[in-house]
Amino acid sequence: MDKATYIFMVFFFIGCSSNYTPKPRGFFRIDLPKKEYQKSDLNCPFIFEYGQYAEIEKREEHCWFNVQYPELNGTLHMSFKKVKNNLNDHINNTHDLAYKHSRVAEGIIEQPYQNHEKKVFGIVYDFEGNTATAMQFYLTDSVHHFVRGALYFNTEVNDSITPVSDFLKSDIYHLVDHWEWK
Repeated sequence: MDKATYIFMVFFFIGCSSNYTPKPRGFFRIDLPKKEYQKSDLNCPFIFEYGQYAEIEKREEHCWFNVQYPELNGTLHMSFKKVKNNLNDHINNTHDLAYKHSRVAEGIIEQPYQNHEKKVFGIVYDFEGNTATAMQFYLTDSVHHFVRGALYFNTEVNDSITPVSDFLKSDIYHLVDHWEWK
């Protein structure tokens, strides 16, 4: 056996003696902005507070808008409906839209919300797992107004967006807590 073959065989047996350990994929570090809020300035029958790092983008229908989070690659889609003896239809539609994600979600936590002083009532749907939406909700005064919101990310959903998702979920809770009908 020649010298090159002998060296190759030695390296082959020595090199294969250790177990391969796969390395986890790394994700980019995300710097989250400081929590500071501002009041909405829309010509709508409600006001709320949202993050100063967000932008409101109006849509064609009256009081439909998106709260854009450009640095965090997320959008809170908001739609407004007047209640005309059809509150249950709006609530059922929101429930159906939320539970379309139940096949993928590891869990959906329904959190009722009530503020009798401000006449704001609703449900917040908090999704667990890799779903297209992280959170949805509706708010109503039970008589005249109904608002639905849904948070989506403009990226593939995976564990790397969990810090951003948690950050924006706390923003949505703030929005809900500071919602007022005019």
